[in-house]
Amino acid sequence: MANKPSKQQPRTARLVAASALTVALGGGLVACGGGGASAALAPDVNVKNVAAQPAGQPQDQGRKAEPLKASKPTGLIIPSAGVKTDTMLDLGLDENQELQVPSVDDAEKPGWYTGAVTPGEKGASILVAHYDTAKGPALLRNVAKMKINDSIEVKRADGSTAKFRIREIQQVDKKDFPTNKVYGKTAGPELRLITCGGPIRDGHRSDNIIFFADLVK
Repeated sequence: MANKPSKQQPRTARLVAASALTVALGGGLVACGGGGASAALAPDVNVKNVAAQPAGQPQDQGRKAEPLKASKPTGLIIPSAGVKTDTMLDLGLDENQELQVPSVDDAEKPGWYTGAVTPGEKGASILVAHYDTAKGPALLRNVAKMKINDSIEVKRADGSTAKFRIREIQQVDKKDFPTNKVYGKTAGPELRLITCGGPIRDGHRSDNIIFFADLVK
């Protein structure tokens, strides 16, 4: 596993980990469709904020799963969004201590923040993927199809697959990014998948769409 950057929280209030983002929402790559390329972008996307019972609660014991040992993520499967890839980028922090995001050329690849735990370990693991970029729709082009209780599967280097179930979906203006909620400590193994949404504002998607998911297998 590559050396991890400091485990401090990225400054994600600006983190639009999303659409043509360039850095976890702060600025750095070739943002979402600016430069007169708006015709190539995916449609504006908005999702309903919704939450379900956390996994492992008394009425939901069947979904509780024990933490897995550390193992680097190697792929991502989201059936409801038509995502199936055997690649995973390592994302760290840039010189401004902001979370990196996949480059425009890697728009079809998800990325894992190496400053967080690996998917399946106790704690919050962070994955980032684009909704669209200046070149058009990207890996999470079908993000609007993802619903509560849908599965997110993360392939791991040890040959196992960490299976998560979506518990909460939240769309927020990037200026109001819930940093502590996303990066804070958790009682068990959880996943956050971050992408973009909303309209284009100053060349970038205005919002973040965040999926909170619990390990169930």
